[in-house]
Amino acid sequence: MSDDLVNPLAPYERWMFSALEQARRAMEIDEVPIGAVIVHQDEIIGEGYNQRETLSDPTAHAEMIAITQAAQALGDWRLAGCTLYVTLEPCPMCAGAIVQARMPRVIFGTTDPKAGACTTLYRITDDPRLNHRCAVLGGVLQEECKGLLKQFFVQQRSRGKK
Repeated sequence: MSDDLVNPLAPYERWMFSALEQARRAMEIDEVPIGAVIVHQDEIIGEGYNQRETLSDPTAHAEMIAITQAAQALGDWRLAGCTLYVTLEPCPMCAGAIVQARMPRVIFGTTDPKAGACTTLYRITDDPRLNHRCAVLGGVLQEECKGLLKQFFVQQRSRGKK
């Protein structure tokens, strides 16, 4: 029996592992461990991890960094034919950027009950009032993605950080 039939999320796991590697890079520098990669024609053309504290930039989310790199790689702000893989469901800012970039697909690891803007709190990426919508799939390597975030915040609390 094919792995795809046993685990329908298996085709997406390869790229989510790459996003998790990016998230681990964030954790190494004491940033919230969220990572993202953008894939085009079976190749990563953009990658990023959270750097808000490092850069003192509220927009330095993993997705935003990956989107900028992908647009530069393609030489176009339209990211048609691309898929974003991100360890945490995008926030409203990132979901808006995804729509603006005309990205057709978003695959995320775990939902964000406090700021999720694809399926949890808002549905920006498939809002029919906007000029672009994209397909969204969550739950790819969910336990790994959720576990990394949980580990980070346990460490932060043990150090007395908020």
